[in-house]
Amino acid sequence: MPAAEVSLSVGLVRRLLDEQHPDLANLPVEVLANGWDNLVCRLGEEFLVRLPRRAVAAELLAHEQRWLPELADRLPLPVPAPVRLGRPTAEYPWSWSVVPFLAGRIAARSQPDDPWLAAATIGGFLDALHAPAASKAPVNAARGIPLAGRAEGILTGLAHVDPADRATALRIWEKAVAAPVWDGPPVWLHGDLHPANILVDRGRISAVIDFGDITSGDPATDLSVAWMLFTAEQRAVLRQAYGRADDATWERARGWALALSLVFLSHSADNPLMLGIGERAFRAVVA
Repeated sequence: MPAAEVSLSVGLVRRLLDEQHPDLANLPVEVLANGWDNLVCRLGEEFLVRLPRRAVAAELLAHEQRWLPELADRLPLPVPAPVRLGRPTAEYPWSWSVVPFLAGRIAARSQPDDPWLAAATIGGFLDALHAPAASKAPVNAARGIPLAGRAEGILTGLAHVDPADRATALRIWEKAVAAPVWDGPPVWLHGDLHPANILVDRGRISAVIDFGDITSGDPATDLSVAWMLFTAEQRAVLRQAYGRADDATWERARGWALALSLVFLSHSADNPLMLGIGERAFRAVVA
């Protein structure tokens, strides 16, 4: 995982709250996750605090603060739209957020009871999310772009898989890249939709979290989640619920699933959770 560029602690969270949101400062604070981009702390029963660990993540969090409140009301699942904003200080250099605590465990650790219903739920969520994006929507140099822009990473990532699978994966990649590119308007994208950013509560998909990579572009990027969570039959349910993925979009989505699986396989030596997501997605793609 990338190293943190600042020193983060529960004490820092308490001091920031005391300075900027004193009505929340007496709530219990507990580290919940220390991810690639953010330190996430539980704040009492109702909230989380998200603090970027790196400068690049601070920019992503700013996008989330700007756009997620506008999108949240029209989405069929809860999302962590910020309820309080934090400012940089002399001690901490970036903006930070207080967001609602959303019940559930990540889908990477808690499979839905009914995966067909879960597939339909994710398909419906993406159908609602993938509306034409605002002209000032964020643009991500690595997500939502034509697949050809990921070619270098594919060739590098294939070095991390079993040699017996490389030829199959390369054929799948070449077919995906050859598919017609997205020619519709750029649509809103989650940008990082995988099983660690989907919550399951009481056996059902309950929320979608971590919109730091929110961007605009080709919907195939988000549709790649179909290979990260579901069987071929369940993927068909997701596609039907989504309702507007033509064959070219679906082919590109498979290519995106391959590209992202190789990212997870290549960069998760110290993160068994993401390594497992990468392994499952890669096996689904080449099956």
